[in-house]
Amino acid sequence: MKCEGPPTLFLLATTIIVSQLRLSLTEQVSSTGGPSCAMYGVCGTNPLTNKSSNCPYNGPPKPASATIIKKACPEFVEELSLGDPNGTISLCCDADQIASLSTEISLAGLLLKRCPSCLSNFRQLFCNMICSPSQSEFMFVGNTTTAPDTNKTVITAVTVHAMKSFVDAVFDSCKDVAMPSTNTKVISLLCGIWGEYYCTGERWLAFMGSTSNGFSPFSFDFVYDTKGNATVAPLTVNTTTCDQAPNDNSSACNCMDCEASCPKPPPLPPPPTPFTIEGQDGVEFIMALLFLFFATVFFVVYCFWMIRTSKNKDVEPEDDSRGETEMNILDKAGSKMKRSLQQFFTFWGTSCASYPLRVILMGTVVVVALSYGIAYLKVTTDPVELWSAPSSRSRIEKEYFEAEFGAFYRMEMVIISPVGVDKVHHQTLNGSETWGPVYNKTFLKEVLKLQEHITNDISVKSGNDIVHLGDICYAPLSPTNKNCATQSVLNFFQNNASNLDITTKGEMNLTNDYIDHLISCFRNNFQPVDPTLSIPCLGDYGGPVYPFITLGGFMNGSKVLGNNPPYKDAEALILTFLVNNDDNMTEKAMDWEKQFISYLSNFTNPMMDIAFTCERSIQDEIAKMSEGDVQTIVISYLVMFIYIAVALGQYAKLDRLMIDSKITLGIGGVIIVSVSVSSSIGVYGYAGIQATLVVIEVIPFLVLAVGVDNMFILVQTFQREPRGPTESRQEHIGRVVGQVAPTLLLASCSEAACFFLGALSDVPAVKTFALYAGLALLIDIILQLTCFVSLISLDAWRHEGSRFDLFCCCSSTTEGIQEPRQGLLQKFFNKIYAPTLLSIGGRPAVIFVFVAWLFASIAVIDKVDVGLDQQLLMPEKSYMQKYFQFLENYLSVGPPVSFVLKGSINFTSYSQQNKVCGTVDCNIDSLATQIYTSSMIPNVTYIAQPASSWIDDYLDWSLYGGITPCCRVQKDGSFCPATSTEPNCRNCDIKPLKDGLRPDPSSFMEYLPFFLEDVPSTFCPKGGHAAYANAVKIVTDTKNVSRVEASYFMSYHTILKTSKDYYEALRGARNVSDNITRMLNEGLKDSVYEVFPYSIFYVYYEQYLTMWQDLAESLVITLATVFAVSVILSGFDFLSSLIVVLTIMMILADLGGLMYWWDISLNAISLVNLVMAVGISVEFCSHITHAFSLSSKKTRVERAHEAVATTGVSVMSGITLTKFVGIVVLAFAHSKIFQVFYFRMYLGIVLFGAAHGLIFLPVLLSFVGPKSKESHEHNQQWDRIPESLQESMDTAAEYNKDTQQDTECNKDAQQDTECNKDTQDFSDDNVSGKIQSISYPNYGSTDC
Repeated sequence: MKCEGPPTLFLLATTIIVSQLRLSLTEQVSSTGGPSCAMYGVCGTNPLTNKSSNCPYNGPPKPASATIIKKACPEFVEELSLGDPNGTISLCCDADQIASLSTEISLAGLLLKRCPSCLSNFRQLFCNMICSPSQSEFMFVGNTTTAPDTNKTVITAVTVHAMKSFVDAVFDSCKDVAMPSTNTKVISLLCGIWGEYYCTGERWLAFMGSTSNGFSPFSFDFVYDTKGNATVAPLTVNTTTCDQAPNDNSSACNCMDCEASCPKPPPLPPPPTPFTIEGQDGVEFIMALLFLFFATVFFVVYCFWMIRTSKNKDVEPEDDSRGETEMNILDKAGSKMKRSLQQFFTFWGTSCASYPLRVILMGTVVVVALSYGIAYLKVTTDPVELWSAPSSRSRIEKEYFEAEFGAFYRMEMVIISPVGVDKVHHQTLNGSETWGPVYNKTFLKEVLKLQEHITNDISVKSGNDIVHLGDICYAPLSPTNKNCATQSVLNFFQNNASNLDITTKGEMNLTNDYIDHLISCFRNNFQPVDPTLSIPCLGDYGGPVYPFITLGGFMNGSKVLGNNPPYKDAEALILTFLVNNDDNMTEKAMDWEKQFISYLSNFTNPMMDIAFTCERSIQDEIAKMSEGDVQTIVISYLVMFIYIAVALGQYAKLDRLMIDSKITLGIGGVIIVSVSVSSSIGVYGYAGIQATLVVIEVIPFLVLAVGVDNMFILVQTFQREPRGPTESRQEHIGRVVGQVAPTLLLASCSEAACFFLGALSDVPAVKTFALYAGLALLIDIILQLTCFVSLISLDAWRHEGSRFDLFCCCSSTTEGIQEPRQGLLQKFFNKIYAPTLLSIGGRPAVIFVFVAWLFASIAVIDKVDVGLDQQLLMPEKSYMQKYFQFLENYLSVGPPVSFVLKGSINFTSYSQQNKVCGTVDCNIDSLATQIYTSSMIPNVTYIAQPASSWIDDYLDWSLYGGITPCCRVQKDGSFCPATSTEPNCRNCDIKPLKDGLRPDPSSFMEYLPFFLEDVPSTFCPKGGHAAYANAVKIVTDTKNVSRVEASYFMSYHTILKTSKDYYEALRGARNVSDNITRMLNEGLKDSVYEVFPYSIFYVYYEQYLTMWQDLAESLVITLATVFAVSVILSGFDFLSSLIVVLTIMMILADLGGLMYWWDISLNAISLVNLVMAVGISVEFCSHITHAFSLSSKKTRVERAHEAVATTGVSVMSGITLTKFVGIVVLAFAHSKIFQVFYFRMYLGIVLFGAAHGLIFLPVLLSFVGPKSKESHEHNQQWDRIPESLQESMDTAAEYNKDTQQDTECNKDAQQDTECNKDTQDFSDDNVSGKIQSISYPNYGSTDC
């Protein structure tokens, strides 16, 4: 909020009144017939008001020169002079009174000349009242008394009869005239306690004619007639409506000053109606039809296939027809790539397993060197740096605004709700009224104590200075008035407790008290003196106090203030302290704010329930949130670590528990995951790329999900695959690595690539997350294929030597089962789960359920809310939670918005001025006018009021020629305020244009700096220092030519509460500014000028304008990357890659449905999570699909069974169970953002990924999975092997299968010897080398 009210502007109203009501009076003489006066000349002092008063006179009017009065009353003179404007006319006022009238009409003109019709009507009214030769026909002297200083008779009261239609016409022509500096109407200054909302023509004249205004010399009682009679001819003159020009040399009033002049706005578009079909949601209806269609087609096709199969047992629709067709070029290239990768990784794995200590040592050196970069890491918690892209429009505009005009003010706010306080019953002429408890006097005094403590007593040492609020606060009228611009209802009483106790006698013997003063100030907060208590409504800083800012809870759900706000129903008081945000003040301000928070955090008062905030609060609480949830995160990861360490082992006997366990290996794997993250952070620390809390909190979770899965696949494949007859431990590990590394590389590279491409996002938090995550995943896969393989080799050495886990120096003599064996989970998957899932009834049921789920999710995706509730960003027990709740309940004003004009427009040009200003003769589509018309449709534009216009006020200021002109200059050329009495001051040499309304081009830029320096005063209420000191940027070039480089025009948004309100307000303001920009550049070859809106919240909410687009772009990029990498690394297996991507898309769609059903909004955080979901979903899908493509089984069902029974176990234990146990812990996090965006979304990612990867994907592969290219290649090679070799291999494979299933082999020495003998015989067979030369990925498995 920025105060714009000049401190003594409101004295202008009564100054005008004094001027107009000092009617010329003369000594009373007898009437001689014909036109006569009621009074003439000044006779002395009225003892009732102690002001000079007029004397009664009912004689004829006296001659006067028309030239003298013409300047003040041109219309009046034209009517009386009958075509001779320089002739002599008879008037009821003398020369002195005419001179005074001329000066005072000029003062009125300063405010009203924006609207020529209003000013003309205003002059007609008062010139006739003061000087009309027929004055006695409508004015009658009531009471008189003797002046104590002259002993003459003076008037104390007169009665004036006026036609009601005439008074209403004058009022109607003036009621809309704007006061740009205060965003109010001029009529609010001229109507006293009634203000602009309650003012009428009758109340207007009643206030100006009342001695209670403090300036009228005697009482004017107006009588409003509808027609005349024999004794009275009510005052009436022809008037001009505001949308008509008063004469040929003038113009009609502009739209800003006359609603009738505004072009009719186009009819508002009807509110968007929901898409429905037959009364049902249209999207949901269509999705239901599509599902029914799919279900019908699928059911018919499946039934046909089942019938065909049952009738012809020889038909095997799923048979891959191996060996019948030759491999195409892509198949051959893919097979060659697979063989190359397998051979390379076999060599790689064997090497790492052969030299484990060297590999681990080298890896340790590398990660320590990389991780050291953390010392250079900078973590940002600045919300702007987190969520606003440096290249975004709002960020660029924010930086431009702050560079040109300075940073916006810091705001400290306290919202106070009364507790146990009685309501106030107030007596009025209309009976008793009940006011809310916030108006209880005792409560108000307690609030004032709190306010005074904040203002005067809260201090902090900053550097070498002791800082109080007064040292850093915004004081708009400094140095004239150094009080802080505090917005508080107590400032209606100048923050003085004694003013609350003032009472006066009112009408009907009622007592006027502080409630009456508030009523008066609520109606017109610009009153310099409220007649009810004779104290100002202005705050002690000299400017206005806005009730809609200082009060809360009276809007009753409305977002538009309206014309008659029920302030008496307020439920809360709001204290707002504005603090300068200059660079040299920022550190002091932040230190003081810290003390402010400390004090209010411990403040208690039995009468108050308070909520508070300051400028640093959000940033502080975001940092505190992460610190508060460190324990939860650590517990989450610790639980996962324990599970990993336990689950990796295969346990046969209790006495071999410490031998068969893999705790050390699990810890090593977890360390690898941790150093992958630390190395990634270190690399970017060296690079100077700032980290965010999202990086620290989310990436370990992501890398753990990927890394743990890889660990389980490596370890469980090694446990499941028996060692070959001639293989060493190192060769065995190498073969396993060669078998599984390609699929691990495929998944990791896909994920890393999609994250790196995700760094193309403009949102800093998303970009940083993507960079850190992509590098962490690459480092992780490298370390797993090196250091973790080496750890597996060391663990295998330990296990073979029956050494204890964790205590490898100790060994046991207990012999155990050395052969691979199936664990319980693998047995369950192989014997129960896979057969049930892939049964005749199970397969179609899965398809039906998952497709129905997909369509249901798609039906509600478009209903997901966009935005981020601010409360979610704060810790659960943060004081900001209460503040946001109070804000929701009590907020009654929207944030300010400034329309910035850039482009060095030539303001010395009359035509260019007309494109910007809003006064008379300005374009109907000017900048000021367009903002004004936008404020008339706030439900569309979210603009609540017209903008303050510095150019309009400057045009009035520059040519004001009252008692003391506004523009004055010292002899040395420096500015001289209108209030200055220095003899060296002289009037500025401003030459007006022909219309007399604007300065000439040479004067415009010369005196503009004086206007911006002038503090508003009684003598010059339109001084621009309070409202526009920082709003105009003037630059001077090398030729000493000045120009306005940039300026802004400030308005307010409507009340904004939800995220949608905020970003729709931004959208509405941009629409308005874009229209203005087009207008300014119309007719120009190139776009030279630009107008943009700026408000402090824009940088946070701009992202939501394109959130769906950003989400679509991010997901398309990541999915395309996954597909491309998968195609290449899978050996150009397009179908497998497509199936993986389609399954991931289903997961994403179902996550969208989850977001709708579980109230998770779409924002940058959930966007990061969805991008991460793609990466984790690759893990769920790629390994299953790869295992399916490599299976040598005959049918798709059998291959799907094998893929689930083998790789599915690793996916289940490696990702699903690991992440699930860790996610459950996040449900107990202290911050709501963890509960919503991490617990809920992570749970959905893991459960949905597992469901699709382990349930839907195998079934889909069993229907449309790719043929096994490996089996095809093997069959071609198999044909070249002699029959005897095939029989020998079958025998050996069958023998290996038997020995794997014989759990008693090692217990029987004789059988053991026989086994070894047979194995040796097999290995010595001359076909062994030939068999090993065949590329066979499932070497040693039971499927041989």
